[in-house]
Amino acid sequence: MTLTGLFVPLITPFTATGEIAASALEGLAHEVLDAGATGIVALGTTGEPDMLTAGERRRVLDICANVCAERQVPLIAAAGSNITASSVRDLRTLDSRITAALTVVPYYLRPSEAGVVEHFRQLAAASPVPLVIYHIPYRTGRPLGAETLCRIAELPNVAGFKYTAGGIDDETIAFMSRAADHTAILAGDDLYAAPLLALGATGAILACANIAPAAYTDLISAWQSGPLDRARRIGNALAPLASALFVEPNPTVIKGVLAAQGRIPTPAVRLPLLPASQQSIEAALTALTLTHAN
Repeated sequence: MTLTGLFVPLITPFTATGEIAASALEGLAHEVLDAGATGIVALGTTGEPDMLTAGERRRVLDICANVCAERQVPLIAAAGSNITASSVRDLRTLDSRITAALTVVPYYLRPSEAGVVEHFRQLAAASPVPLVIYHIPYRTGRPLGAETLCRIAELPNVAGFKYTAGGIDDETIAFMSRAADHTAILAGDDLYAAPLLALGATGAILACANIAPAAYTDLISAWQSGPLDRARRIGNALAPLASALFVEPNPTVIKGVLAAQGRIPTPAVRLPLLPASQQSIEAALTALTLTHAN
């Protein structure tokens, strides 16, 4: 299984009374696919899954799965946690409509790198669908070296990575240069998506694509097929937008912009997140306007 192109990790919109805004979520899913996205990601960090009840998570997944089935596009869904046994149980009961499972590197416990490899060996063996490993060390507290990433990539039933290392460092360069052709590497850092694509990433999972899906689709296409000067122009134009949308905790500014655009009913998030300031929302809207101008 090869994952390429743009996958959009959808936000979870809420109504004025605090419920899931189902029609708005369905509309967003269609919007990003109309703009050229390859598929969508349900219940990623941008969707605030830890703040949803089990019933709400099922509803979000149902909405996303129905849209993906209608549009005949892949659905990636987050599954699992930092505990191997419970993650195995979660994966064994995955909805059959899911194309791949986004599984995070075990967080907080800070296991050894060998323990991380064994964790994913057991998850991959139990999962009915391929795994996309979510590597985000600044959230998990567990950095991984290029050798360990390559070992994980070679496990059966591992399709690739959402690579969100917080920058382009020595380990990134080593991993990108050594990763096998069959390993999908999806850029997960919005600000560093362009340089990772330049290094050979096969696509991206980007929260900012909730706001500008067509531009990020164009960014990926230009880096993959050229012309490269266009790819650089698009990447440079999108960088201020990415910075503006992440100036407060994700997805608060993204939701503020979507609400200001009338695409979702409210900018509401759930505690411990607080809504973004009006100043941050206006700055992001300005950055978006400049992106369109370029």
